[in-house]
Amino acid sequence: MRALLVVNPNATTTTERGRDILVRALRSQVDLDVAYTQRRGHASDLARDAAREGLDLVVTLGGDGTVNEAVNGLMTFDEGPAADRAHERPALAVVPGGSTNVFARALGLPSDWAEGTGAILEALRDRRERLIGLGRADDRYFTFCAGLGLDAEVVRRVDQFRHKGSTSTPLLYLRAFSAQFAVTNRRVPLLTIQLPGEPATTGLTWMLVQNTAPWTYIGERPVNPNPRASFDTGLDALGLRELPVAGTARTVSQLLSARREPKGKQVLRLHDLPGFTLTAAKPIAYQVDGEYLGEVDKLDFASVPGALRVVC
Repeated sequence: MRALLVVNPNATTTTERGRDILVRALRSQVDLDVAYTQRRGHASDLARDAAREGLDLVVTLGGDGTVNEAVNGLMTFDEGPAADRAHERPALAVVPGGSTNVFARALGLPSDWAEGTGAILEALRDRRERLIGLGRADDRYFTFCAGLGLDAEVVRRVDQFRHKGSTSTPLLYLRAFSAQFAVTNRRVPLLTIQLPGEPATTGLTWMLVQNTAPWTYIGERPVNPNPRASFDTGLDALGLRELPVAGTARTVSQLLSARREPKGKQVLRLHDLPGFTLTAAKPIAYQVDGEYLGEVDKLDFASVPGALRVVC
């Protein structure tokens, strides 16, 4: 089996010693090449080249951003239907190396890189893989979530903090959330969701789209506003309408709770959607898989079932 290991050398929990151990372990089972990312988007280029060269497996060592780039490289190396060509692309294996590692944990893998490596090696020995669905926002694929509004603004703030030397931690995200929440106008309805063949729903201030559950983690605790979301179903969406201060505090506590699902007249929840369109009254921040991608005023979302083979 020919494989490529894509390493993000700047990922939060990776070390040179750990990378050496991982390379030796993988080379005991596969014919392995190693490539290090050098810029944003490089993992996508590396994965796309691996697919074009006919490799069997792409392994990532990094966080969810590295995984997202690699997935987009694998999915866009040809122009065929995504699901129909899943078995012609390399499979993906994910060794957690970031601060949160939502995708790896959603697959049931350990969050620690050493334990994750062991799980991947065992799956390779047993030839164990799984076919999962992906989400797509316009031409960008995502593995676990996308968001427009508040959460994307938080991701943008975290990126700014990290560029100034801060380490990505749950505390940093809380700091970014607190700062953004203080300046967010929660009474300006910007977003409209349009499902095929149905009347549009307007008056939304924030929208979260999930391809699986949970949405994210705070340390070891999952944050699970759409617990029915799954790699094996369509997309789940949660939107918030105009919220007064008291309602906002209650909904935020529900969002962050491990046991309570967001409910109330200001909450819109939709399950197992094949696709829909979001439009904004003015450009609004958006993110996919925790990566800030700028501002948009329209996105077409689609569920892509059976799109990717993963070793897990």
